[in-house]
Amino acid sequence: MPDSTICMSFDFDALSVWFGYPNTSPAMLSRGEYGARVGVPRILTLLKAYNLPATFFIPGHTIDSYPDVVDTILKAGHEIAHHSYAHVDPGKQSPDEERRDMEQALEALNTVALKPRGYRSPSANFSQVTLALLDEYEFLYDSSLMGDDFRSYHPRLGDQVSQQSPLVRGQEARVWELPICFEFDDWVHFQFNFTPYRNGTSAPSKVLEIWTADFGWMHQHIDGGILTLAMHPQVIGRGHRIAMLEQFINHCLSQDGVTFKQMGDVAKNLQ
Repeated sequence: MPDSTICMSFDFDALSVWFGYPNTSPAMLSRGEYGARVGVPRILTLLKAYNLPATFFIPGHTIDSYPDVVDTILKAGHEIAHHSYAHVDPGKQSPDEERRDMEQALEALNTVALKPRGYRSPSANFSQVTLALLDEYEFLYDSSLMGDDFRSYHPRLGDQVSQQSPLVRGQEARVWELPICFEFDDWVHFQFNFTPYRNGTSAPSKVLEIWTADFGWMHQHIDGGILTLAMHPQVIGRGHRIAMLEQFINHCLSQDGVTFKQMGDVAKNLQ
């Protein structure tokens, strides 16, 4: 049986994720408050019960708004990584705006004495300069792209492609990619919204079926495979979803050759 790694990651967006919606209201922001007030403590309790490490991607706005909650994550021994300052899609920023945003988030991370090893883009999107910035600021890894599923790789700088011409490959970046996909993102399955409309009312049993089936395929077919879950405290923190996550953890732990790791440790071992 191949060896497999599970990376549990949590995007602790809190309030910031709602600023990207039109007509942000106090009611919408209360969902982010739920992530800080309820979601993170429940996640930390679950991780402690199983002695499991995790990675939290935290916007600088969350660090500045909820320093005590961030401190509980650090004291529990979990990794904290870069997730922009206020969850602004870099594809909607100019290069100068994106650089300022990255530096503002780094300043917030510095207040908790951290040089982040990893980065995840808001909205899982890149601009034309994002990857070059990650190399320039010496990030060890990114977890935003979807060019693979269970294997790390180096994304390329300077690809040229259009509808009129085939792909001309650029050079590999230094940064490692620990890929994600929307099937492993709890927001896609569970987060309801009116405008823009998102159903978000999946039964946990449906999501558990997807996650366990993909894990099972990876564990059988990909030696050294890495499965990365991207979750959000304000989403996965609901009781029935925390229960589902615990079921998934127990299923993985029941298999031989499975370990849970922080993403920074995975990337470091790739060096």
